[in-house]
Amino acid sequence: MDGHELDQMAAELFTAFSHGEPLAAPPSSMIHSFDIADAYAVADRAAALKKQAGHLTVGRKVGFANKAMWRLLKLDTLVWGYMWDDTVHQLAGSDGSLALSGMLSPRIEPEVVLRINQTPDLDARDAAWALKTVEWMALGFEINDCIFPDWKFKPVDFVATLGFHKALVIGQPVAVTIDNIETLAGQLASFKLRLYKNGELAAEGAGRNSLRSPALCLTELANALARQPEAEPLTAGEFVSTGTLTDALPVAPGEEWKAEVEGIALSPLSVRFVAN
Repeated sequence: MDGHELDQMAAELFTAFSHGEPLAAPPSSMIHSFDIADAYAVADRAAALKKQAGHLTVGRKVGFANKAMWRLLKLDTLVWGYMWDDTVHQLAGSDGSLALSGMLSPRIEPEVVLRINQTPDLDARDAAWALKTVEWMALGFEINDCIFPDWKFKPVDFVATLGFHKALVIGQPVAVTIDNIETLAGQLASFKLRLYKNGELAAEGAGRNSLRSPALCLTELANALARQPEAEPLTAGEFVSTGTLTDALPVAPGEEWKAEVEGIALSPLSVRFVAN
């Protein structure tokens, strides 16, 4: 695709996604040559439009943090998108509320959120090594939205449409220190999570669902960025949302969702969804 076509696609996707307006089909179904390089080029242009509106990037979110899916989807690593100063909400406690206005078909994903204090080591050999660049971690709920029919899309569509990212709600943080880093590294790969909707169990997950450990997902993201010359590396202060630990489930105003874990000292997280 040439620059003009990329600009046009970015403007269309950015406008539709920002306002929760459905599109008839994703780019991959209309342009069969649309590849991952094109998708990131569109995403860069869409991000520029977001910045022109006065917003700043504050972190990255990942998608397809599951190696078993990569061959099927013709990926050689995970995919990623930016998170923004108006989409990331860090709670004072363990519960809060979030408006779903401007969203077409939102879904919730419970994730481990990391806040980094330096650029991650590309050669990190294990989870403990990866955590040396992490200031703290917390449970988070990422809210994604899809403007394509029936949530049917390919990874390139996900990338081009700002990673489907609408919001990230972050719970109480747990500091990563020299005293607990080894313990947390082991627990991240083995902890269990339960997700409740209005008090009823909705899904179960585990830390291993994010590339065997959210810490290893951080290393994979850092290396994926390093292979993209146009992508900025992760820097101190960024949030990293490390991929869903359960299936993504639809949400609606009036619902209350809660995540609880066992096997790691992360506080529960609850969020109530409102219309506006």
